[in-house]
Amino acid sequence: MTAFVRRWLRGLIATLILAGLPSAAGATTLKLDHPFCHAVTADTASSPADSAYSCVGDPVPYQHGTLWLSADLKPVEAARHDPVILIHQTRFERIMLAFHYADGSVDRQQVGRGDYGAHWRIGGQIAFAAPHRQAPLTGVTIGINRLASTSLLRIRILDEIAANRDLAIAAILSGGSITLLLISGIYNLSLAIAVRRQFLAWHSLWAGCMVLWGLFWSQIALIVMPSIAGTSAAQTCTLLACLAITMATISVTTALEQSMPRWARQCVIGLGVSITIVGTPASLVLGSSVDIFKSLLDVLSLSTLAAVALAIGWSWRQGSSEARDLAKSWALPMVMLALTQLFDFSDHLFGGGAQIAVLFASALQTIWLSITATLRFSTMRAELDQARAAESALAELASRDPLTGLFNRRGFVECLETTFAGSNDASLALLLMDLDHFKSINDQFGHETGDAVLIRIADQLRQFEREVAIAGRMGGEEFVVAISGLTNFSLAQFAERVRTSLGTLDHGDVSKHRLVTVSIGVAEGSTRTRFQRLYSAADRALYDAKRAGRNKVVFSSGLGDVGSREDMDRDQFSFPWTRKRA
Repeated sequence: MTAFVRRWLRGLIATLILAGLPSAAGATTLKLDHPFCHAVTADTASSPADSAYSCVGDPVPYQHGTLWLSADLKPVEAARHDPVILIHQTRFERIMLAFHYADGSVDRQQVGRGDYGAHWRIGGQIAFAAPHRQAPLTGVTIGINRLASTSLLRIRILDEIAANRDLAIAAILSGGSITLLLISGIYNLSLAIAVRRQFLAWHSLWAGCMVLWGLFWSQIALIVMPSIAGTSAAQTCTLLACLAITMATISVTTALEQSMPRWARQCVIGLGVSITIVGTPASLVLGSSVDIFKSLLDVLSLSTLAAVALAIGWSWRQGSSEARDLAKSWALPMVMLALTQLFDFSDHLFGGGAQIAVLFASALQTIWLSITATLRFSTMRAELDQARAAESALAELASRDPLTGLFNRRGFVECLETTFAGSNDASLALLLMDLDHFKSINDQFGHETGDAVLIRIADQLRQFEREVAIAGRMGGEEFVVAISGLTNFSLAQFAERVRTSLGTLDHGDVSKHRLVTVSIGVAEGSTRTRFQRLYSAADRALYDAKRAGRNKVVFSSGLGDVGSREDMDRDQFSFPWTRKRA
């Protein structure tokens, strides 16, 4: 068993133990069969006579009238110390509550649909505090008008200290969980946009549904929308809960699309979507059909959980790393949701019951998934950066001459286009040069010596490279330099300086002090001139330099052909270039 599995099991056991603890010492959950007796009337005018109450069986029908509950609180320990009755919000029209004292006095309180007054508490509960009096509290009568289902009704009685503690902890858990869900939902949405992963977008929608559900269930939304209190909030919660399960199902199956057969994904998604289809009318009904829809949704929810668990397990077995991460992050909320369908959490987790358990587990899940997704995509990004760096290095190697390190023909042309892209028709000259009698060096001293000479020539040419100059090797003993911003006399000076510096290089240690001269052909154009035109003109000028005796600089007369430059006179310069005459 791995260390992670052991830690996860310990955390799960601790959570289950916490879920099994009562919310506060001395808390009593009031059920219809103990200690409540019940009666049903057609209106809300007044509570029925004592003889109308029955303490056995189920009250029917009550959905279109008022369900009256009466309990003797003398044996209830919590009722002796400033008691507070907490009723979990559900679907109803009005709640009327009366505290009975031993001296015959009665304190009456009530809330209605859309108007809880000051009785609502964060944590999805409505609080009725019994006023402190000298006479002891003897009983309580509760009238609930148009209650949708007794199965959704949870009533607890606590002393004031325990009630305040429960309500404070429930508020902290609810608010903290909703905040974490909101932050993680926004983060997952931004992560989905950044890495373009669809399942993260679905997960952020799930988190959004859970945030809204948490706001309505915990009653935090009543701060800005008090009119939704009661039935409207409960109906909204049902729809949002169904939507959340559907979004979660789609998110998981989308993440596993590479490791699951298409038919299996469609089946799992179909189960998830069916929950929203059934949940939509379930959120609207108010009568006895609520229990039918509730049972159907319980079955669909458990079936969907089982299908998702099988999908994750299958994909994990197929070697899917996404399935492993999903299993770790979704295990707790899936287990908690399953437990809430199978067990009654009414008097646990500080009065929040199943809802607060699912909300808290969901917050932990989305934090965990955010962390694992971030780590996974950080690793992928690092690997991608490494791949791009390797690709860039390979591209650089492909554009460089392996012997000299200068640009080869392909790299030279690409660099030329990149360097001068978008320039405003600036001057551009190409110096094409060839080593004189280089074959004799290879024949006399060997190819290793020839390579050493080429490397030294390249090193010298590299000295001329700057922001507007590029050097390259076209192949063999042919080199090239492109320079921008020089024309006429300044360009002639530059070309002569290149020829002189290369021709006076000392290769003594490899070629017995033999000098290696170069012939240079120069073609002038602009940054908009195609490379091939410049190259052809420079090549013709280089040919003329060779034919004129080598170790010369010859200028092309134009890009169409090579001839004497009419604006130049050999006597003007001390440089030994040769101009081709027409």
